[in-house]
Amino acid sequence: MDILSMPPTSTAALELTLSELAPRALQSEIRAMTMECDRIGGVNLAQGVCDTDVPGPVMEGAITAMREGHNIYSRLDGIARLRNAIAAKVQWFNGIEVDPGREILVTSGASGGLHAAAMALLNPGDEVILFEPFYGYHAGTLRSMRVKPVVVPLNPPVSAEADWTLDLDAVRAALTPQTRAMIINTPSNPCGKIFTRAELETLGEVAAEHGLFVISDEIYEHFVYGENEHVSPMTLPGMRERTVMISGFSKTFSVTGWRLGFLIADAKWLGAMSYFHDLTYVCAPSPLQHGAAQGLEQLGSEFYTQVAKDHEGKRARMVAALEDAGMKPYIPAGAYYVLADASGLPGENAATKARALLARTGVASVAGSAFFRHGHGEDLLRFCFAKKDVDLDDACARLRTLKL
Repeated sequence: MDILSMPPTSTAALELTLSELAPRALQSEIRAMTMECDRIGGVNLAQGVCDTDVPGPVMEGAITAMREGHNIYSRLDGIARLRNAIAAKVQWFNGIEVDPGREILVTSGASGGLHAAAMALLNPGDEVILFEPFYGYHAGTLRSMRVKPVVVPLNPPVSAEADWTLDLDAVRAALTPQTRAMIINTPSNPCGKIFTRAELETLGEVAAEHGLFVISDEIYEHFVYGENEHVSPMTLPGMRERTVMISGFSKTFSVTGWRLGFLIADAKWLGAMSYFHDLTYVCAPSPLQHGAAQGLEQLGSEFYTQVAKDHEGKRARMVAALEDAGMKPYIPAGAYYVLADASGLPGENAATKARALLARTGVASVAGSAFFRHGHGEDLLRFCFAKKDVDLDDACARLRTLKL
């Protein structure tokens, strides 16, 4: 029977469908709240846009690069100038010595770095430990590759000033023969948790014992408050080869829209990561790489100290406003978000509580459930305080009208 005389295929067989992943993929709650906030003209404390001013050298470096013709593809791992600047910076700040030609990949945002690392190191069916509260994009990236996120809850703070703490028994209970990696976000989004040196050493021992990669998201490394200390897992004994350090410039330089980050990994892994980043993004934006390089070259340690000081002040204002509103805040040790108790707001879950708050005050937050397993975080909302002073003051004044 030739193809022209074959009976027609059934309509059902020809039906177009989404992928197996797509029905479970919902719009980010953060993006949804941002759109709703824009619709009503409110103050957006939902998305971590960090709309404070861009440092002069960073902006000028990018503009100059555009005018000088740096508007074509860069090398797939980034321009040499930026890779050299990153190597110099992580040596003095993080205590990590790296080869800029073999161990650094400039990426399209820290999220692009995570995507490239996951493509290079993980297989469908692998399991990766995430610590709860977790950043939703970490879980979403894993699921998009058919890798299973395994959530390990942190112990909640015993007081507003206390930090979330590691439950080692829960970590060990979560391990299976399919466990291949863990993602550590320190300081973390959404709760500002900073993993202590002792906690990281313990996790390093678990990783070594079970042959795990450690993917360390350190994008908020300069947002550390009080006596707290940022420790890069890669600096700990036995962790250099198995750790992938991911960071970037979005938060520190207030350029979230530039989509510019980097990762550091042992040379034996970096080639595959570079391949997958090239396949997905080709390269990070060329002129913006020059801007970031100039920022690293010209901004000294006092700049980073001031970033932390400025945001510690913003944190204090946000915490005070939430307390006055009757929404008990959990004071973060790092990053620039506050989780607060929303149990006094109307609504059956965190998403409806966030919308109730937006309707009453014009302040957008994010449902705590976006950072927890199903059924958890329903009485929490997340607020971002990395805002210009005029907008932060406006938001604080609006929140104080609540009086829950």
